Amino acid sequence: MASLIDIKQRITSTKKTSQITKAMQMVSASKLGRAEEKARAYAPYVEKIRDVVTHVASGNSADHPMLVSRAVHRTGYIVVTSHKGLAGAYNSNAIKEVYKQIQQKHTSSDEYAIIALGRAGADFFKARDMNVVLEVQSISDHPIFAEVKDVARNTVQMFEDGVFDEVFIVYNHHVNSISQAIRNDKLLPLTEFHENETEHDLTTYEFEPSEGEILEVLLPQYVESLIFGAILDAKAAEHAARMTAMRSATDNATDIIDDLSLQYNRARQAAITQEITEIIGGVAALE
Repeated sequence: MASLIDIKQRITSTKKTSQITKAMQMVSASKLGRAEEKARAYAPYVEKIRDVVTHVASGNSADHPMLVSRAVHRTGYIVVTSHKGLAGAYNSNAIKEVYKQIQQKHTSSDEYAIIALGRAGADFFKARDMNVVLEVQSISDHPIFAEVKDVARNTVQMFEDGVFDEVFIVYNHHVNSISQAIRNDKLLPLTEFHENETEHDLTTYEFEPSEGEILEVLLPQYVESLIFGAILDAKAAEHAARMTAMRSATDNATDIIDDLSLQYNRARQAAITQEITEIIGGVAALE
């Protein structure tokens, strides 16, 4: 049985851990509020640019390369993770999804490439000698487009150049403060514009310059906006996951402190009883 000093030290150290996890929970809760607000504020922009692209693409007689499906020889996977841990299963969920897709669909590294946004994903895939072609080790808690614009534009450019024949983005979608859902969305090609063009009563627009020239500018911007929107969504999910993980850690620490306090009181009671027994035994011996 542990001594009173040992139990007391464990109680003290667990209380300090509880204070740290409580502080981290409060910080994550504050970051979550800002991340949710930023993701909500960005959503109307994505909707508007999608609406414009839908109108232009539906009325454009020429097929843009980003709108046309082609034979798939190589698939690109953008995986969004964090650059630090203590967020429960946040990183492992996204990594497992990409790893599963690669194992099921591809037989060699020539058939896929990984674009890792976040150190956790980059370290995981590089440690297994998987084909990581682009990476961003760290994304701030409240990202701006400048942080990821190079990766977003390079991804679009590689698709246009034929390096990828299709591109998926895998990330944790923020549902609410206690749950996330893994998303595996197809970014390229943008075939849904042709598939859904007859389902909408489209307003007639006049374009200057031509529709084709506008598409050349709008389509890359639209895909870049989807990538950045997914990152904002994933960051909100990350803060929520870390807040939940720290809350659970704080609750567990509290339970441990209660158990240790009970052990301490029992051990102290046993020590007092032992001392009383020894005193009574000594008195009885003297008589």
